[in-house]
Order: sequence, then C-alpha cells, then structure tokens
Amino acid sequence: MKSNLTNPPSTNVMTRRKFISSAVATAASLSIVPRHVLGGPGYVPPSDKITIANIGCGTQGLREMVRLLERPEVQIMAVCDPNKFSTDYLDWSPNEIRDLIRTALGEPNWGANYRGIPGGRDIGKELVKKYYGKHKPSGNYKGCKAYEDYRELLEKEKDLDAIKIMTPDHHHAYLAIIAMKKGKHVISHKPIANRMSEGKLAIELAKKSPVKTHLLAWSERPEYDLILRWINDGVIGKLKEIHNWSYRPVWEQWPARPKDTPPIPPGLNWELWLGPVPDIPYHPHYTHNVFRGWYDFGGGSIADMGHYSLFPLFRTFGIDTPPVSAKAYGTTHRYVDGNTYYWLENDVSFPLSCMVQLSFPEQKNLPAFDLFWYDGGMKPFIPEELKEDNRDMPEEGLMFVGDKGKILAGFRGENPEIIPSRLMKSYQGEKELPERERATSTDIWVAAIKNNHESPGSFIYAGPVTETINLAAVALRAKKKIDYDSINMKITNDEAANKYLTRVYRTGWEL
Repeated sequence: MKSNLTNPPSTNVMTRRKFISSAVATAASLSIVPRHVLGGPGYVPPSDKITIANIGCGTQGLREMVRLLERPEVQIMAVCDPNKFSTDYLDWSPNEIRDLIRTALGEPNWGANYRGIPGGRDIGKELVKKYYGKHKPSGNYKGCKAYEDYRELLEKEKDLDAIKIMTPDHHHAYLAIIAMKKGKHVISHKPIANRMSEGKLAIELAKKSPVKTHLLAWSERPEYDLILRWINDGVIGKLKEIHNWSYRPVWEQWPARPKDTPPIPPGLNWELWLGPVPDIPYHPHYTHNVFRGWYDFGGGSIADMGHYSLFPLFRTFGIDTPPVSAKAYGTTHRYVDGNTYYWLENDVSFPLSCMVQLSFPEQKNLPAFDLFWYDGGMKPFIPEELKEDNRDMPEEGLMFVGDKGKILAGFRGENPEIIPSRLMKSYQGEKELPERERATSTDIWVAAIKNNHESPGSFIYAGPVTETINLAAVALRAKKKIDYDSINMKITNDEAANKYLTRVYRTGWEL
C-alpha cells in the first residue's frame, strides 16, 4: 500500500478534544458541581482522558502498558502488532511479563497454561479489556480494538489523540510521520529513527506540526546541572572530552545473516513486521528483543542506551550543534572454511563491542570537545585520579575530562564526584543535590498534551542526539574516520558512506 506521506501535517488536531472541551466549558457554565467532583477523588471524566493506541505488544510494550493502564488520565483505545499471539518472546526474566499481568488483573493464575513468554496483539487486547472491565460495574469492557497493521489503525480510529510507539526501531520514524500527518500526538521509544534521513524528516515534521511529541528516553537529570556548575566553576579546567560507557548489548548478536530459513510462525505477518525493509527470509534471530543488533532493524547499544544518558546531557549542557566527524572501532570476526580461517566482512550487524569518537565543534557555552562512546564491555582505562584512590572504573559510567581534572559519574550522571576524592573533599561549592521527587516520563508527556506545551523530551529538541547516534552507526559501517556536514546531511570525505544515512525501501513504504 502506498502511503500518503507527501500530505502536509494535519491542522485538524485534537478535534475531539476541542469539541469536548468546548462542550464541557458550556456545560460547566450551567452546572454547579464539576463532573470530576461527582466522580470522586482521582476520577477523570472520559472527556478529559487522552485516548491512545499502543502500537507494539512485545515484552516492553506489555510491560509499559500495565503502567499506562493504571493512569486515570489515559485511555487505551486500540492495540496493534503484526503478531497475533505467541509465547516465543525473549526477555530478561522468564515470568516477569506474566506476573505483571497477573498482578494488574488480580488473576493469580493468568497464563498458567503458557509455556514461554507471551506477547502479541491478542494479549494486549485481553489485558486492556480485562483491566478496564475490572473497574466497571458490569465487569465488561469492549472499547479496545486490535489491529495487525498500524496504517489501518490510523485510518479507522478517528477519535485517537495519541499513539505510543513500542515497535522495533525500523518502524519508529515511518510510524511517527504518518501519525503526525493524521494529527496524532506521538510518544515514542528510542530512537526516533535508526537512519539519519528518517530522524531528520520526523524532527522537521514535528517542528512544523501542531501535535506534541515525546521521546521516552528523556528524563529529569538534575545531576547534569550540578556537573555543569562544577565545570563552570573551573574544577576541571577547560572541557576537552566526555566519556560514556555501557556493558550492553544485553541481547544475543550474530556477525552474519542466518542461512537456514525456518517457517514463519502462525499468526505473524512477516511482511508487515519488515515494514519499510525489503524482503528477507524470516528468522527468529531478527525479531523479539534481538532486532536491535541488526543495522536493518535497530540502532545497536548506543541507540538503546545512549539516548538515556546523552539526550538529557545535551539539553542541559546546551549541545545543539551535531558532531562534525566520527571514527569507530568494532569487534572483528573470522569464519572457517575447510581448514582455513577467513576474515568475515560484516555489514549487516552491530559489533559485539565498539568504541566511537565523535568530534563536536564549539557550542554556545562549551568549547569544542570529543565524545567517546564504549559498549560491549569496553570502557576507558583507569585514570590516574582513580588510581590515587585505589579504585577501578565502574561497570557503566560517564566521565568529564578537562585540562585540569576529571569528574566521574554513573551512566546517566548519577552520584557525580570530582576525582580524586581529596579534591572532592576540598571543593567549597555545592557538592550534593537535595532530595526531591522527580516526574515520571508519563507525567511529562501527559502534561504536555493536556496543557498544550512542548515536552522537554519533544522531538524538536532531539536533533543533535539523533544525529550523533546515527552518525556513530555510519562510522561503524564506513570503517574509517568520516567527516559530516549536518546542514546538507552528507559524509564529505567518503561518498560511498552516504548510503548508510538512509535505506533502500520496500515499495509503498518510501519516506
């Protein structure tokens, strides 16, 4: 099906909400007791709820759906997944999803007959129907529809306010764009896109569109404000480098495409799962939880985790100009043929581990600096400042290097400290943050939609981090230092590397 992606963003946003708001305002002028008072504490009248479709009913989609159902301001109207039902999902715990659903539904034996981890649109619909039904006098709820194809969902669900994207990465930008063009608010798991071109398209559309967007990787990180105050106070001198490392990936990865061709499981629409990616034979190595390791379907560990640490860091530090160059190293592989080992050229999947150096130009309030990313067990060697304290590098972390010193913190800036410890002790400025409650990601996007203001995690602020993370993937595939012109979206020193900025599209899914 050819998508209508050349249409301008819809200006008919929140038609139902505007209509209902007007109706509520008129009714309020005639009544004495507000409806929410009649409904009791915590009651949210249907007209004030944000109606949403949960697109993607895999393990993370179901995990977050349980928490979403508990929010009185939100009403899940539809679910979507190209997989109808199966118990072959992969997760980090054999029973977490089952137990979450049992607790949410108050059914201690839910899923007792399943062998494996359940998922798919049938499970999503069952969860929504039973949860809402449990809170109705009749015990029944029939307001949730299940779709195989999100394009059909967006055509038929006219009263939706928003969509939540919980699909594999290769669908994110396409889905966000067609939803924005339908006038729907978009809440998305990271990344916005696993291709530079798609990320730029989605962000530019978000800037022009009246709808609100939110990238779920954003979170309040006041630790970054404290670190920036230390840097501005001169404790490490002039900032030169930022190092960020993660032990991920936490999924199995392969250095080559599988050669066997198992049958497509019953109930899975493999062509829809592929979406914009041209046909390749089905294999379970591509799907549940392991999609992130493939260039076609994911963004690797840096896209999986880097958004959590870098998006709020970029915003706090005012890093709004993308990198101008990148260089990456990744794990290499050999294969055996007969009695001989041969070099394996891998241009299909992220390496098991990698190191990436991204060079940033001078920012408004920062000098030019280099950002170093490490994953798969790689991390910086122990600096002299930690050797002085007889300490090793933490498993994950963030380190700011200046020409006069260093600041060490957790992966997302947690518990920052000036190192070595004697310098932290002697520092006379603010050393710790006062304890305070932080808003959840759902609090933030719900408030943005209800109050018609931009979320701090809006797509419109995510351009630099989206370009940074996608450029890292291009550097891994180019296998050389690449120079990048953000304005023209071009690799300027390697024409062949420009093909990694976009993808070859399945007919009808072009962007």
